[in-house]
Amino acid sequence: MNRTRSSLKQGKRRKVKWLRVTLLFLVILLAGGATYAYSVFHNVAKAVNKMTSPLSREVSAKRETQVEFNNSDPISILLVGVDEREGDSGRTDSMIVATINPKTKSTKLLSIPRDTRTLLINPDNPNKKRYDKINAAYAYGGIEESIATVENFLNIPIDYYIKVNMESFKGIVDAVGGIDVNNKYAFELDGVSLDVGKYHLNGTEALMYARMRHQDPLGDFGRQQRQREVISKIVAKGKSFSTLTKYDDILEALEDNIKTNLTLDDMIGIQSTYKPAAEKMDSLQVDGEGKIVDGIWYYYVDDETRQELSNQLREHLGLTQQTVDSIE
Repeated sequence: MNRTRSSLKQGKRRKVKWLRVTLLFLVILLAGGATYAYSVFHNVAKAVNKMTSPLSREVSAKRETQVEFNNSDPISILLVGVDEREGDSGRTDSMIVATINPKTKSTKLLSIPRDTRTLLINPDNPNKKRYDKINAAYAYGGIEESIATVENFLNIPIDYYIKVNMESFKGIVDAVGGIDVNNKYAFELDGVSLDVGKYHLNGTEALMYARMRHQDPLGDFGRQQRQREVISKIVAKGKSFSTLTKYDDILEALEDNIKTNLTLDDMIGIQSTYKPAAEKMDSLQVDGEGKIVDGIWYYYVDDETRQELSNQLREHLGLTQQTVDSIE
């Protein structure tokens, strides 16, 4: 499918919601349970402990020291949605970089197209040269290679990550009693068939709704929009705590399908210290052009564009500007 810059702009207004719903999903459904009962908080803490997956490094190579919440240091978070299935290492469907600056009370969001051609960075072998689509980094080296690749692409540090397995949609949607959607395109996928119209979806149906792309004129961009929509609908039902009686089911679905290097204390710290940054959110876009090379479609981003994005994000993180490494 011929993808243009206008296609990227389709999802621009939804990026703020993607960040909000992902963080709120973790903070409200997890940390928020502490206001109800110690037993709930105890179970929440256990679930977060299972979800916590530290990186092999303590501090990004692009930082001199670890960020401190107490100092209101600007931070960056990489949010990825991964389609992992049995027997498949998976690739990232959605990849969003968020830089959060509580001092300026602002947040910047950058969605990186999954087909962006770039140099993949293997943390265990930084000198290895491999060029591919940016979403392939996860297939080769998991979240560690995805983070290192994004850091090289934008020349910024990534402090934290949140990885959501798309399979988690099923259990979570069922736990909150299903979600309501207005399906725009008729489709059939893996035994699920939906016509155009309004539906109340169970977990399996919601997962297929989030995965469908071939019948969507926007292709992968349309799929990313529906993935963000499903998450926002889950949060809309879960944040009222009307589903608190099913919190065990929700926690089970979360702990099996979300990984992050954020601890429970980190989540609470972000909610309390960095909340003012939500007052102003700016969405950035990655300008580029589609090219077919050896029969494969790539999204090409030139070094000048990468430099402009790097300058904006580094300034927002309180870092001096640096020249990005050229990507051949």
